[in-house]
Amino acid sequence: MAAKSRRLSLRERGLNFEMLMWLFTRLSALVMYGLILVAMVGAFLMGARTQMNMADVLRWGFLSIAGHIQNTNIPDLEPWATPFWRLTASAMLLVATAHGVHGLVVIADDYIVHPRGRRNVRALSIVFLLLMVVAGLYVVWTW
Repeated sequence: MAAKSRRLSLRERGLNFEMLMWLFTRLSALVMYGLILVAMVGAFLMGARTQMNMADVLRWGFLSIAGHIQNTNIPDLEPWATPFWRLTASAMLLVATAHGVHGLVVIADDYIVHPRGRRNVRALSIVFLLLMVVAGLYVVWTW
């Protein structure tokens, strides 16, 4: 006899922090895919079809800063260094960093049993997140 699956409504489960973080992980991955798609379509519309190879287009898609295209055949970098692309790169940086650090915390929670250890890892993760975001935003906005 097969076991009956158990379904709980949202009201029975409750909306807690763990569920919100589970949802954040899924939605942040979708946001990253969307930002990559926007950057790649933008690159193709700005002339990357004939002036860049696919590796350069992908690099631009993952972090759309003008430094990623300065060694290509594109003669004018001005359209590639607009505030729109810097905001797109900043959004990608923020979402990807938060997504990745949250993933590291989830993995660490699987192996660290003691509550103090988990608290320390989470505090270090927040410090790491802030350092990476500050360094990344500096690169994006000063390149």
